[in-house]
Amino acid sequence: MVNHLNYQDKVFIAGHKGLLGSALVGKLISEGYVNILTATRDKVDLTQSSQVYDFFEKNRPEYVFLAAAKVGGLFYNKNYPADFLRENILIQTNVIDAAYRFGCKKLLFVGSACVYPKNAESPISESSFMAGDLDPTNISYAMSKIIGYIMCKKYYEQYGFNCISVMPNNIYGINDNFDTQTGHVVASFIARFSEAKKNNLLNVTCFGDGSPFREFIFADDLADALFFLMKNYDEPDLINVGTNKEISIKHLASKIANIVGYQGDIIWDISKPNGVGRRLLDTSKLNKLGWTSKISLDEGLSKTFEWYNQQGDI
Repeated sequence: MVNHLNYQDKVFIAGHKGLLGSALVGKLISEGYVNILTATRDKVDLTQSSQVYDFFEKNRPEYVFLAAAKVGGLFYNKNYPADFLRENILIQTNVIDAAYRFGCKKLLFVGSACVYPKNAESPISESSFMAGDLDPTNISYAMSKIIGYIMCKKYYEQYGFNCISVMPNNIYGINDNFDTQTGHVVASFIARFSEAKKNNLLNVTCFGDGSPFREFIFADDLADALFFLMKNYDEPDLINVGTNKEISIKHLASKIANIVGYQGDIIWDISKPNGVGRRLLDTSKLNKLGWTSKISLDEGLSKTFEWYNQQGDI
């Protein structure tokens, strides 16, 4: 079931304004694709099935990158679990079903490493899926991504619809959400340390004890991987994407503070939860296909901060 993505094909990027979606747009443009379809939320609300079906019926995309999602940091997940579950399930269900019903050749669903059990042995292979309990701090987001993957797999099995599901680790980069309360850890750290430097604060408080290890992938690097998989992978089973490198949150905070130029103290609030202790993905399945990560954490962080600094007050 190999479908070759051609330069003239209509490619819909769901979530094109977001961190990953915008990187995908840039990747496709750089590769010479000329029929990129996008839709802002005021034009097409992906949680509304009638609007999604109307869009697909009118535009008939041939390939879909499903990168749209309600996302946020650990405490945003914890405080709005019902919203995360409802909105993500609606987005996924509507886009996957519409893509099938209106003749899409292939859909790539972007999941998350949080689908794996909280105590999965690292590096985490695809075989660890559903092999244990999920991390309770972001269980709603994880469950929505599990449902999205299962939906893709069953549409593949029942209808022969070419859906593939990709599980990346923590994404960061240009166009991220730099809100200090709702953003993911890299963007939140950049914003917090930048504000502290600007306001000459003596210290910055970070949540947890800084001991968990995480793997981070730059959005442009991930977009390159997804483009590769859209052209080279046609199996219903999930596949991991990562860098094969991890860093402690404490080390990450120090690294970002140094990039920003903040010289104050970093205080750790141990009353706040850490989340999973370690989450490094086994990417040997992807590596055997011929793709490996190209952008280091230092390079990605520098590019992200440079872009953030150019935006002024975001």
